Amino acid sequence: MAASEYTRGSMDISDQTSTWNGFIKGAVWGSALLLTVLAYLTFTLAIGMNWLIALIICAGAAVVGGLLMGMGGAWIGTVIGLTALAVFVQIIISISRALIG
Repeated sequence: MAASEYTRGSMDISDQTSTWNGFIKGAVWGSALLLTVLAYLTFTLAIGMNWLIALIICAGAAVVGGLLMGMGGAWIGTVIGLTALAVFVQIIISISRALIG
């Protein structure tokens, strides 16, 4: 492209804008998930709180935080799915402890 054909500010940047918005959305989701997991681990391992109470507190806080940040229904579904996975893992751990000990 010749220098005379270029007009400043006329380039289509819709692809760059959508890439940036996707990056920010991924960063927000990743940060929120990391914060939730670290809070749960802190409550259960460092403080010694019951795992179910810590799970309810962290899941509730994650849902409320996601709603305040406008993360939508996909976020709530993700939190509910991860909560169900955590309960399932804890049930497996409890069954294993009962069978071993």
